[in-house]
Amino acid sequence: MDFKKFLPWIIAIVVIIGIYSWVKGINNTAVTYEQNINESWGNVQTSYQRRNDLIGNLVNTVKGAADFEKSTLTAVIEARAKATAITIDPKNITPEQLTQFNQAQSGVSSSLSRLLVSVERYPELKANQNFLKLQDELASTENQILTARTRFNEAVKPYNTHVKTFPNSLFAGMFGFKEKPYFEAAVGAEKPVEVKF
Repeated sequence: MDFKKFLPWIIAIVVIIGIYSWVKGINNTAVTYEQNINESWGNVQTSYQRRNDLIGNLVNTVKGAADFEKSTLTAVIEARAKATAITIDPKNITPEQLTQFNQAQSGVSSSLSRLLVSVERYPELKANQNFLKLQDELASTENQILTARTRFNEAVKPYNTHVKTFPNSLFAGMFGFKEKPYFEAAVGAEKPVEVKF
């Protein structure tokens, strides 16, 4: 039997199997990284949902103070509604969508801060145990949000590195894998906070 006759076929088969395994590895690694991003995004949404649920309880507690500023409560309720109206699919997330989501959540944070500052003028509300507990839970939730956003960014980095590195970038585009945006600080966060008494 003459092996020289089959040698080109054997080499071709080995090369095809090698290329297939390499391309499959690029795809499967991208899929794994993308699943990590999806999980991280779910944790971000869960943290924001917890804050939204707490805001509802906080608003109801504050409504009990009859002479409390209604415009402040309305601003919180409207910001919360706007923030919950934005939904994002982490598979197809774009920088514009993430910016829009970030702005809506910043609006909630801003109106919530105004609410908590205005509470200082209501001693009976400041002494309310339900209010104090909700305030502590909100502070804890803000820390959870920060952690979830940080972990989302940590999940995006290896994915982006994988799909942007040559030659992976050639195949990633063919398989529909695109670069994902990072969470960034809210606009104006670089300015020092002005504290007024």
